[in-house]
Amino acid sequence: MFRALKSTARMNRQMLLLLVTSCLEPAAGQLRYSVPEELEHGAFVANIAEDLGLDVSKLSTRRFRIVSRAGTKQHLEVNLENGILFVNEKIDREEVWEAGGACLLHLQLVIESPLALYRLEVEVLDINDNAPRFPWPEYVLEVTESALPGARFPLESAQDPDVGTNSLRTYQLSPNGFFSLEVQTRSDGSKFAELVLERALDREQQRSHRMLLTALDGGLPERSGTAGILVTVLDANDNVPAFDQPSYVVSLPEDAPPGTLVIKLNATDLDEGTNGEIEYSFSGHAPPRVRQVFSVEPRSGQVRLSGPLDYERARLHELYVQAKDRGPSAVAVHCRVLVHLLDVNDNAPEVSLTSVSTPVLEDAPPGTVIAVISVLDRDSGENGQVSCEIPRNVPFQLQAAFRNYYTLVTTGALDREAVPEYNLSITARDMGSPALITRKTLTVQVSDINDNAPRFLQPYYSVYVLENNAPGASICSVSALDPDCQQNAYLSYSIAEGHIQGMPVATYVSINSDSGHMYALRSLDYEQIRNFQVQVQVQDAGFPPLSSNVTINVFILDQNDNAPVIVSPVPRNGSLATEVVPRSADPGYLLGKVSAVDADSGQNSRLSYQILEATDPSLFSVALYTGELRTIRAFLDKDATRQRLIIQVRDNGQPPLSASVSLLLSVVDSVPETLSDFNELSLNPELSSSTLTLYLIVSLGSVSFTFLVAIIILTAIKCHKDRHSLPSCCCVRAGASSDIFKNSNIKPQLSSGNKVPTNCLDVAGSGPPGYCYKVCLTPESAKSDFMFLKPYSPSPPRNNEKAAKNLPGSGRKPRAANNTVSAASQADTPGSSRFRCSRCPMLHQYPHPVLSY
Repeated sequence: MFRALKSTARMNRQMLLLLVTSCLEPAAGQLRYSVPEELEHGAFVANIAEDLGLDVSKLSTRRFRIVSRAGTKQHLEVNLENGILFVNEKIDREEVWEAGGACLLHLQLVIESPLALYRLEVEVLDINDNAPRFPWPEYVLEVTESALPGARFPLESAQDPDVGTNSLRTYQLSPNGFFSLEVQTRSDGSKFAELVLERALDREQQRSHRMLLTALDGGLPERSGTAGILVTVLDANDNVPAFDQPSYVVSLPEDAPPGTLVIKLNATDLDEGTNGEIEYSFSGHAPPRVRQVFSVEPRSGQVRLSGPLDYERARLHELYVQAKDRGPSAVAVHCRVLVHLLDVNDNAPEVSLTSVSTPVLEDAPPGTVIAVISVLDRDSGENGQVSCEIPRNVPFQLQAAFRNYYTLVTTGALDREAVPEYNLSITARDMGSPALITRKTLTVQVSDINDNAPRFLQPYYSVYVLENNAPGASICSVSALDPDCQQNAYLSYSIAEGHIQGMPVATYVSINSDSGHMYALRSLDYEQIRNFQVQVQVQDAGFPPLSSNVTINVFILDQNDNAPVIVSPVPRNGSLATEVVPRSADPGYLLGKVSAVDADSGQNSRLSYQILEATDPSLFSVALYTGELRTIRAFLDKDATRQRLIIQVRDNGQPPLSASVSLLLSVVDSVPETLSDFNELSLNPELSSSTLTLYLIVSLGSVSFTFLVAIIILTAIKCHKDRHSLPSCCCVRAGASSDIFKNSNIKPQLSSGNKVPTNCLDVAGSGPPGYCYKVCLTPESAKSDFMFLKPYSPSPPRNNEKAAKNLPGSGRKPRAANNTVSAASQADTPGSSRFRCSRCPMLHQYPHPVLSY
């Protein structure tokens, strides 16, 4: 029979697999399904992807899954290939759901990209898989023979874990002549049996009675359980104990400590002696859980707490206590004690991170979901109401999704360079008194994007490099910082395109792309280039890459690598430089000036002059810094007519460099009109300073103004001459012309001796002493600043030293060379000047020296 029942039950379960129904509750915003218990693995529950309107092909990529609490079994699972919800593990309703009522499995489904949360309720339907079971296989009752018909004897009820129609329905008693069975229903709907005496017992006729008690449930097929009843007939103890009331109601806080008195029961027995002594104990109706939590004092009837209470596990405890006297044939009477538990705030909220999407990009827009947070408090009422919050000074906020579910979203812009990660303290607080708080830290890392260009440590660099450096030598190092990280902070240095003196900048310098060290590719020469600029670019490896530039000013420092070059006097044909000296020269007579140039600058170009060798050291001296060669004393008859000098020019560098020139001086009685070897060569040094540029602008302006005034004056004089039919001569005072020469940028140059076809005026100056100059202006004089001076008087000069004092601009000291000029004889009276015009044979005389054009 039992095998047939099992086979029928298995067939019914197979049929129930095909009759699983699902229902959607639009008002609740969640799905609800029902499924029978004890289904095998893989049994179909519902097509959840279709019910949620999800694309089946994207379930796997969007990580569609069921989220369950840690430590719980995963009874249901979703097939990501077809979106079907199926049974993953066999469900035993009686094991999963200890409490009464409907067995509901609350599931949370999470799908990402974008993040979404769905709630699901699955009701596990009970099937008749458990038969009623008695607490022990046989009941033993002792009934006195004096028991009257109608006496009732309660029996321990059978237990059936199933619910509804599958639970315990009724009891049956095997036929007998003395007892009948009545089925009673408790307030919670459970049923128990009472054995009713139908007629008086006679111990002398029959000492015991045996019966079979059967418990039946209401399932299909029907299941049953049996237990034997042994009734032993005793001698009469004709009074039974009686409680004050059949049931008691007690309220107890769930945090009551063990040993707390729950209630003191009182039962009375009218008998005397041992037949009136009452003992209290739990009846067979008390479940094991009650026996673990409560205890009954046998003598006093005090019910005390022996274990911890938990309101969240059981809010009501039903205790069945029996009282029994100690006399023979004692009959137990029962009472019910209902213990209602009062909830206290003894459970702190539980915070669980259901899903976390981290790290988050720093350019994530506001409203991006970072995590889904679930909060649970097992208390009830206000003690179970939970609020969740995070600090206010962070760019995040919590938004309520469902009951006890929150989503963490961004509220503002993120900046990884300012805050690379956030340690968010999530605080859950219930409404109990006192409130319980739970804190959980969520670390949100911010992922970097390339939003910062690299920056150099300095706005510009100034580098000083000694000339004559070795090619490949390091000249400087630049460094830049990028607040980004990883690939976005990997920097590469390069040199921007450009030109230095017409050549690409890449032919001068190079840079290490990783370290930023800059190297010179050639040996630099201060005399060729004194400074240049290089644009260095740094670029990160982000996408798109960002870059910035910096200017490097390279200044080349001079070294003493150029020896002085003597430019005057210049030897003829590779031999010695020669010069004639009048024997009548007085002490201090200026023979000439040794001029030299040094391509270096600063102290390296500061020159000094000295005589290394001389035929007669007491006869000549040279100025230390100007190079002027003068006589020390007058010539004597015994002095040699040919004097040889070796003059050395030395710079002030370290180590100093020098050059020398040999000079042969011939002492003669009269100086012939020959060209001296002391030539003054025009030098055109590069003027780089801003002050010299200003001087040039002022000088050019002065010359232009003077030239314009001269043209106007010459035009007026010519018109005047034409009017009087006189030879055209234009005269200007020597003082004025001297000022003109001083203010102009004309540099004196010794004439080469070639006759230039120009209009020349002979100027004869008289005075103490007077000189005559021949000023020659070529047609190209408008384009050139050179002035050529040539001796005019045919007679040899007598005093060259004094003549130099009357030279226009004689106070100027040209760097390149020195002019040697010849003096005219004093043919006129002191204090007067004369000149001969080249256009007429007239000789004009004036009381003061004049300069004619």
